[in-house]
Amino acid sequence: MGRAEPLAFRRGAKPVVHARSAGAMTLEAIEQLLKDTMGLDAASIGRSAVARATQERMSASGLSDHQVYWAQLNASAHELQELIEAVVVPETWFFRDKEVYRALASVVRDGHLQNAIQCDTLRLLSLPCSTGEEPYSIAMTLLECGFPLDRFVIDAVDISTRSLALARSAVYGANSFRSGDLGFRQTHFEQVGTFWHLHDRIRQAVRFQLGNVLGSDFFPGEAIYHVIFCRNLLIYFDRATQEACIKVLLRLLKPEGYLFIGPAESGVLLSHRFISAKIANAFVFRPPSSMPAAKAPVAVSKSMDDLVRQRAAPAATRPSIPSRHAPATRPTIERQPAVSMPPDSRDAITRLADQGHLDEASKACEAHIQAHGLSAWTCHLMGLIRQAAGNARDAIPYFRKALYLDPNHYEAMTHLALLLEKQGDATGAQAMQRRLKRLTRQPGR
Repeated sequence: MGRAEPLAFRRGAKPVVHARSAGAMTLEAIEQLLKDTMGLDAASIGRSAVARATQERMSASGLSDHQVYWAQLNASAHELQELIEAVVVPETWFFRDKEVYRALASVVRDGHLQNAIQCDTLRLLSLPCSTGEEPYSIAMTLLECGFPLDRFVIDAVDISTRSLALARSAVYGANSFRSGDLGFRQTHFEQVGTFWHLHDRIRQAVRFQLGNVLGSDFFPGEAIYHVIFCRNLLIYFDRATQEACIKVLLRLLKPEGYLFIGPAESGVLLSHRFISAKIANAFVFRPPSSMPAAKAPVAVSKSMDDLVRQRAAPAATRPSIPSRHAPATRPTIERQPAVSMPPDSRDAITRLADQGHLDEASKACEAHIQAHGLSAWTCHLMGLIRQAAGNARDAIPYFRKALYLDPNHYEAMTHLALLLEKQGDATGAQAMQRRLKRLTRQPGR
């Protein structure tokens, strides 16, 4: 989820609370403090989640009075950071959504970006970087594309000091490896007991730091990065905070650069005139000032039927990485055939959704259902379309149908848990979280 800096790095005025009911009013003030500090819209995760985190910190501090805790929170930057740590729950793994890394391999090797970096160091940003799986996956992808370590720089930023400590240690358990294809783990990690230690070669390729994308001193300068990963951050912000964040991303991204976002965030980027890179299933955009490339990079995933089968696992199958003893070869990026497709084909529907044409995607998806019947894939996509359009209540039934058709559909389960929490259904959200935990503990996940 969204990260930001602790209060120690911000010097703005704190919200003032006038005494009314101790519990409810203090929780509202805490929600506002978190929004002012880290941009978090409490409604995006459910106000009950903020209440639970607050209660957790009150218990840890030996306090039972909300107003006393509020006073401590305002007086102590350390306590505010502890509350942020309690609110932020990292959920990530290596090569999460393999299509994203296939797309990264494509954009750094093909088209105008390759020309731009011939005489320049490739610069990338992972924000928020959580416990490090994403930026390390980026580093592994670049190495497999043939980039030497001295040709790229990866900055990784997060608000959570605990997450950053775990990222820097580069020691991971089974939960960070959630697919059947673990060739990269054999190549880039060493097993020590039940944990896996990342090789120093990869670990040293990433520069971690504490930071807040909304802070006035966040990465001063312009046009720094060729590629920015900012996936599933905007969904935790309200519209005004999204605007502020996008301005920062636009400032940091080079005119020829690429911005990778989450599947429910396409509409936000398109409303700010970002241009879809038209890479299926990856949600990649270019800044408004960019000119169309003479030859747009295209990364093609396997058939959508394959992707549906992969949904039974928490993460999509990852790119195969050769053994350290095998000859170094660049991964093959298959290209989409330049043929027209029926308007209800899965690739066409996915492309419409990727580009933010939500109404057209919805109609095409409904036509696909009429022609071929319900599937976990179509139900999940309809849920994403409804969620991206801001219709959370309409999205929930589709995610439920996806889980009925595929009880192990990890993405549908994750989105449903988040939406139920946001709608105030704490019981339903907790049930989904328990299912997620059971799923990730299954052998091979």
